[in-house]
Amino acid sequence: MQSPKIVLLGGGTGSFTLLQGIKRLTTDITAIVNMSDDGGSTGMLRDELGVLPPGDIRQCLVALSDKKEARDLFSYRFSTGSFRGQSLGNMILSGLELQYGDLEKAITVAGSLLDITGRVVPVTLQKHRLVLRDGWKTVRGQGRISNYSIKKPSGLKLWLEPAAVINPQATAAIMAADMVVIAPGNFYGSLVPLCLVDGVADALQRTAAPVVSITNLVNKPGQSPDWHVADYVQHQEKYLGKGAIDIVLYNTQHISDELLGRYAQEGEFPVRTDPARFAELPARAVGVPLVAKELAVQDPADHMIRRTLIRHDPEAVVEELRKLLG
Repeated sequence: MQSPKIVLLGGGTGSFTLLQGIKRLTTDITAIVNMSDDGGSTGMLRDELGVLPPGDIRQCLVALSDKKEARDLFSYRFSTGSFRGQSLGNMILSGLELQYGDLEKAITVAGSLLDITGRVVPVTLQKHRLVLRDGWKTVRGQGRISNYSIKKPSGLKLWLEPAAVINPQATAAIMAADMVVIAPGNFYGSLVPLCLVDGVADALQRTAAPVVSITNLVNKPGQSPDWHVADYVQHQEKYLGKGAIDIVLYNTQHISDELLGRYAQEGEFPVRTDPARFAELPARAVGVPLVAKELAVQDPADHMIRRTLIRHDPEAVVEELRKLLG
């Protein structure tokens, strides 16, 4: 395939990292973006302006652009003053949404300014909040849930309030795809809310394209402690339905002590890959070295949210996707 149709589902850093590699593989990319984000810069804009969340959209747009000046513009964060920590790109997107009264038009204009490869599609255009119930405790908001420590995993429930329906553009992209990729990311804060949008699970079950899930590199204490690759697939299929995932791509590379040092202090350790549990999966498991050689650096002005610094190597991921397409 000269230019296969690849659809990437996710949000935040996981999608940002992979899209930088996928745009070298094909020009026919659709990034379907989680729309539950309400933390950090995005949360401020949602609360003050009543706009849809721009943060994950901005990251995907920047990842799909090779125009350095425009990328730098949309990535700039204020380091002082009343706008400290605020993303200029988020403000531009929110301003465009208010100007046109249409987020999809705002994305088109921003994509033109950034001269992106492919397109970015919100998974839904309906405003909503992510809600979690853990025993008797209810937590509202993706930002709070991302940092919440789960007490009773067996009885955990998550939903969107109000319920949200999939964007028809997202459905069409999934049904026309040659491959659908589920990006790594914050499991309960980014991936589950995307799966909870009405119509996403159905589209992933019906598409003829192989659905490839890329597993996180490290577990999150309080939410995915000591999880195995199989746990990620099984938990995803609780929301997507059994058999929704055809292939799971996971890391086999040793993460250096230097890279792990900062994470181990907070109880974050690599996702388990012991062989016995792969027999539990109907999905085909593919293990390869996927860790980026260098630790990412967080922008000092980006103080509102702690970003993942151990990241996938986008070129290594793309090489495996190329083989799977072949």
